[in-house]
Amino acid sequence: MNSQTYANPYVVAAAEPSVRAKFIQNTYIHLSGAILVFAGLEALLLQSPFAEPLAALLMSSWWIVLILFIGASWIADRWAHSATSQGMQYLGLGTFIVVEAIIFVPMLFIAQNHFDGVITKAGFFTLLLFGALTVVAFTTKKDFSFLGGFLKIAGFVILGLIAASFIFPGGINLGTWFSVAMIVVAGASILYSTSNVMHHYRPDQHVAASLSLFASVAMMFWYILRIFMSRD
Repeated sequence: MNSQTYANPYVVAAAEPSVRAKFIQNTYIHLSGAILVFAGLEALLLQSPFAEPLAALLMSSWWIVLILFIGASWIADRWAHSATSQGMQYLGLGTFIVVEAIIFVPMLFIAQNHFDGVITKAGFFTLLLFGALTVVAFTTKKDFSFLGGFLKIAGFVILGLIAASFIFPGGINLGTWFSVAMIVVAGASILYSTSNVMHHYRPDQHVAASLSLFASVAMMFWYILRIFMSRD
């Protein structure tokens, strides 16, 4: 019997070892590709003549950023989890990468022009933390799916606080401790997503798995960079 045919209706944990290994390999190859494409798009945007006006537009209208992020996250997640079309899965991942690249322009534009070396430093620490959490998830083999409820509640609280900071900019200051809390949430999200890679995705959902991990890594990078910029 073909192992892929056997495994497809089941979660990856129930698949044969060769299928699990191939799924994990594909997931992290796609994650690496997503990070490289994001970095390439960001470099092109920051070197283009549109970088400064785009950064100014997004900084003056953060509600646009919030709407872009929520909308793109929802659409991309639905497309990436498509059970019938791998093309839709790739479209979901690609859409999310492009939107994230646009959203990051204001912060990276400021960091590039006013905080020498901080982007590299934040990127290094993000990858270091991601690697450490990945090792924890794979070596303990613990199912962190229980974090799903926490992440949903945290997501609503975070969106509420961010929306409130837009509406009442003088009343709510999302400072360093908020960034620290968001790094903790991003870390929990990485554990949750990595656990799902080992236990809950189907073997044909490596694109969806890479999207989930990329979203968590991007969030962690955003808030680590935010902290470094506030300290320099």
